Amino acid sequence: ALEQHSPPPMRRHVASLLLLHGVAGLSLRHAAAPRTAPRAAAPSMCGILAVVNSKLSPEALRLQTLTLQRLVRHRGPDGSGIHVVETPTGARCSSVAHERLAIVDPLSGNQPLFSHDRSRSLTVNGEIYNHKQLRAELKDPTAFRTESDCEVIVHGYDEFGVDIASKLDGDFAFVILDDQTGDVYAARDPVGVNSLYMGTGLDGSTWFSSEAKPLVTGGCIDVRIFPPGHYYLARGGEEEGRLVPYYAPSWHSASAATQPLNLEKLRTTFTAAVEKRLMADVPYGVLLSGGLDSSLVASVIARLKRKRFLEHGKVDDLQPVKSFSIGLDGSPDLANAQKVAEFIGTEHYGFTFTVQEGIDAISDVIYHLETYDVTTIRAGTPMFLLARKIKAMGIKMVMSGEGADETLAGYLYFHKAPNGTELHDECVRKVAALNQFDCLRANKATMAHGLEVRVPFLDRGMLDATMTLDPDFKLTRKGEKTQFLEKWALREAFNVPTEPFLPHEVLFRQKEQFSDGVGYSWIDGLKEHAGKVISDEDMATAPIRFPYNTPGTKEAAYFRTIFHSHFPNNNYGNGIEATVPGGPSVACSTAKAIEWDEAWSDPTKQDQSGRFVDTHDAAVA
Repeated sequence: ALEQHSPPPMRRHVASLLLLHGVAGLSLRHAAAPRTAPRAAAPSMCGILAVVNSKLSPEALRLQTLTLQRLVRHRGPDGSGIHVVETPTGARCSSVAHERLAIVDPLSGNQPLFSHDRSRSLTVNGEIYNHKQLRAELKDPTAFRTESDCEVIVHGYDEFGVDIASKLDGDFAFVILDDQTGDVYAARDPVGVNSLYMGTGLDGSTWFSSEAKPLVTGGCIDVRIFPPGHYYLARGGEEEGRLVPYYAPSWHSASAATQPLNLEKLRTTFTAAVEKRLMADVPYGVLLSGGLDSSLVASVIARLKRKRFLEHGKVDDLQPVKSFSIGLDGSPDLANAQKVAEFIGTEHYGFTFTVQEGIDAISDVIYHLETYDVTTIRAGTPMFLLARKIKAMGIKMVMSGEGADETLAGYLYFHKAPNGTELHDECVRKVAALNQFDCLRANKATMAHGLEVRVPFLDRGMLDATMTLDPDFKLTRKGEKTQFLEKWALREAFNVPTEPFLPHEVLFRQKEQFSDGVGYSWIDGLKEHAGKVISDEDMATAPIRFPYNTPGTKEAAYFRTIFHSHFPNNNYGNGIEATVPGGPSVACSTAKAIEWDEAWSDPTKQDQSGRFVDTHDAAVA
């Protein structure tokens, strides 16, 4: 039995939690016996915390930072580090702290990392896939202190200045402090694969953290999301810095989406994106739901390992990659994942959970995901449960299939797109929001148990290849010889009959959202449970208790109540609730796409499950 993970309390409303939750333990049953014993490891996820221009003394700031960084330690138990410095005027102090997950160079890559003259310090959560190329571009021949892929950031900042963020190929969130000038430079990756928050302290200090927990507990008067694709710069002596966008691809405008369909380019670009993400010195695996996207990731990994063995003779590449799935007993995802695993030759582990076990984990899921968004919690719960099992097997990194539905119009509601231009604009909106939905879920559900997730569909090269594609090729044309199914271009790119990547029935399986694919009874059971613990009176007072993003269903109110028990607002109204987006949605659409079908304007027809689109094979709409 696996006991339910219980995070540190944050001024919880114990009485309400006892009402909303049972206290039963969590037990996951393994549905398939392993063929080989997994290697042992000490996995976790990187977490950063920085406090800039605090009025505390150096000693007091160090103690405060050390205390609060424990709230992100689940991200990085492989090592901790802290650096505290007084500003040049001596009037204020700053600190950077780090909790490390060691994926590359486990022995010598502890943080903070420093510039050659030790005048600048770096705390970073990230993987930089082009670190070797960037090293070669640097003019300073001084040897690096570590083999960490992230050390190149601080030396790159020395030479390239604020342009360093735009030169990085990877997923990252980092802060650099300059001890001599007091300058602060922070940045987040283009899509927001890695989470980052910022806030303002009571004394006017500026805070950065991988998660909102330290900011809420530290009493920040505001808590907000650090926008993806931006850098922050505050010169020494400036009380407030500025956020500057560094990532502005041409495809933000539909006028740039004019590329003809090139199936070979899609296939080779995606293969390259997967290959660069195999950069790891630790055991890794793949999340395999049995849907198109994760199955392609797993298939390409298996092929790359065989290719690498033939080219380099590395014996480890003869070992099959480990794949993992989860679902309710008899769920479509479990069956399809097993089928794919047998076809491509992975060492597969399928786990089952019950509706009650999922409900028992909801409070922990909301605590770690820091959201009350309904579909994120629905999908995040089984992912959270699965990540815990994967961690126990010694795996430190997994690849996953997030991002394809946003870039290639894979959600079922895209069937209703009236034309290519509107479809493209919706894809742009969906990619921009990934950091608050699927990327947030994937990053935090896995990091809760010390597991890194990598998402090749959101590689910058893949983004350019998919988002510059003429959107007419993404439209679904039922009954036609081509484009008869959502994401047809991706399916056809990997439809190679002479060397099949996947079973045909999986390659052309209808889109199934993860929260549906684990078993339809999961969402139905959540709704039923919420109906028991949230009363009609609770719903009547919801607009008063939750004036921002007022929950419209008992399920949403259930999640919102738990969220605020973990993350209460303070006397200043820290705005934590505003870090979660709202608005109507059908099958994960944005509010704008509701206009595509007149029937969706009815609030009773608005649910984020894919079954609420009438094109779903098991539609309830």
